[in-house]
Amino acid sequence: MKNKSIQVSSILKSGLLKPVKLGAVAILCGALLFSCSSSEGEGSAEASQQEAGLAHQAAEAPVADDGKGVGPVKEVTVGAEVDQALASTGQAIFEGKCAACHQLSDQKVVGPGLAGVTENRKPEWVMNMIINPEEMTKKDPTAKKLLAEHLTQMTNQNVDENDARAILEFLRKNDQSI
Repeated sequence: MKNKSIQVSSILKSGLLKPVKLGAVAILCGALLFSCSSSEGEGSAEASQQEAGLAHQAAEAPVADDGKGVGPVKEVTVGAEVDQALASTGQAIFEGKCAACHQLSDQKVVGPGLAGVTENRKPEWVMNMIINPEEMTKKDPTAKKLLAEHLTQMTNQNVDENDARAILEFLRKNDQSI
C-alpha cells in the first residue's frame, strides 16, 4: 500500500499530471466556444439584420427633392398676411408639443431653432416635417442633414394636417416679427 502511494505521489511531483489537466481545460474551452457559435443556417440572416440596426433602417432610397418633403401635404396655400386666429391656435399647439425641443430663435435646444424656417423652407416641407418626421429623416435630403447635424430624431407628436397648418401659421407670424 505504501508502495502505491509513493508511485502516485511521484507522478504528481514529476509534473506529468499538469499537461493532462491543461489538455482537459483546452478541450472544455473548445467545446464551450463551439456551442456558443452560430451555424450558417440557424438565424444568421436574422442576426445580421439585427446587427445592422439603424444603419439598416436608414438605407431606404431618397425621393426626388422638390423641396416639399415626404408626407401627405402636397400643396399649401398661404396668404400674404398671417391669419391671426390660426396663428393663435398654432401657438397653443406649439407651446404644448414643440417648445420643449425648439426655440423660436436660432438657438438650438434639442432640435434646431426655428427662426426663419418659413423663409428657408416651403410650407409643405414644414408641415410634412411636423406630421411625418420619421419618414422625412429617412427620405428627404434636407431632413437627413438636420438629423445628422442635431443627432436627435424628431418625435412624432401625432399632429394632424389642420394642427400642422396652424403651427405653420404661428411660425410665419414669428418669422415676420423677427
